[in-house]
Order: sequence, then C-alpha cells, then structure tokens
Amino acid sequence: MTYSKRALDLIVSLLLVVVLASVLLVLMGALLLAEGRPVFYISERMHSPTRAFGLIKLRTMRPVGDTGRGVTGGDKSARISRLHRALRRSRADEIPQLWNVIRGDMSLVGPRPPLRVYVDDFPELYGQVLRNRPGITGLASLRFHAHEERLLAACTTAAQTDATYRTRCIPRKAKLDAIYAARRSFCFDLRLIAETAAKPFQRH
Repeated sequence: MTYSKRALDLIVSLLLVVVLASVLLVLMGALLLAEGRPVFYISERMHSPTRAFGLIKLRTMRPVGDTGRGVTGGDKSARISRLHRALRRSRADEIPQLWNVIRGDMSLVGPRPPLRVYVDDFPELYGQVLRNRPGITGLASLRFHAHEERLLAACTTAAQTDATYRTRCIPRKAKLDAIYAARRSFCFDLRLIAETAAKPFQRH
C-alpha cells in the first residue's frame, strides 16, 4: 500500500460517501420495507492470510438458521428476491464497503477479500494474492465476475457450488490478481475505478 494509493482510497471514498449517502438511505429503506431486518450483512473476510475483518454489505439474501455460509450459487437462489438481484447486479449492495476502505480494511482496487476457509485451504495461492490489500473492485472482478456468476448459478447443491468455486473460479481469479499485481499503478487503479463506475449503465 503506497502513500498515493492510500490517498486515492481516502479521497475517492470520502467523496463517494457524500455523493451516495442519500442513495444508500433510500436503498436501506427499500430493503427494510420489502425484506425486513437486518438491512446490513457482515461477513468475515481475510485482509491477509492471518488477519480477518468484517466486510459490510447491504443484505441481498434472506437469512437462514445456519447463516448460509460459503459462496453464493444456484442452491441459494430461492433466498434471493428481485430487489436483492437488482442490488447485486448494480453492485449497490457494496456501497457500505466504503467504510471498510476508510478504516483501512480494504482498498478501492485489489483482489476481492476471500473467506477464511479458502485462505486456509489454499495458503500458497492466497499468500501471493493477499500481498495486495483486498479491494471493492479489481481486474478479476471486472473480467471474471459475470462468468463466475454463470458458473455458480448452474450449481444446485452447496457441495457443487463449493467444488465449482474451488476448481474453476479460484485459480482463474488468482491469475487475474497476479496480472493486476504486476501492472499496479495509480493510473491503472483510476482506469479500473472508472470501469466499475460505468458498469451499472452498460447493457447486460
């Protein structure tokens, strides 16, 4: 984490907090009315191979008794409403992660923060990936996220979702994260932030 990258994180995050505050309040109200409490979902993610933090999101899945741990696949589709899908598609559910960036848990740009179970099971891989501070968006998020969603949506059980994520998603995202690490620069981060900002306005 260079001084320029941290400065970019703080300046852009604080500006976005001001700009998006009213949008976040509207989304929170809509979730509360349509889906009830809780409005936020806090998930344990890894900042480094040994340090965890609580990633904050708007809740986009109906809760269950076992907390529904693990990545989201087709086996959880019945718990995702139309409003939840809209929030996920636009990535508006990730607006609260600006607080994680301000706190220093995450950067705006970097590898997506993984669940502890995958870091424990792939220590060498994530030892490399998490040399860069995890981010809200990144090269892997922009280039692979849509394909990952299609792969996982076809899964019908939690075991199938987990197996697909381990074998078909983790290695490919790690390669993209390695490309980002090799090309990382202030200008490259600005480009990826701009791409992310334009995503909700693109046709799917």
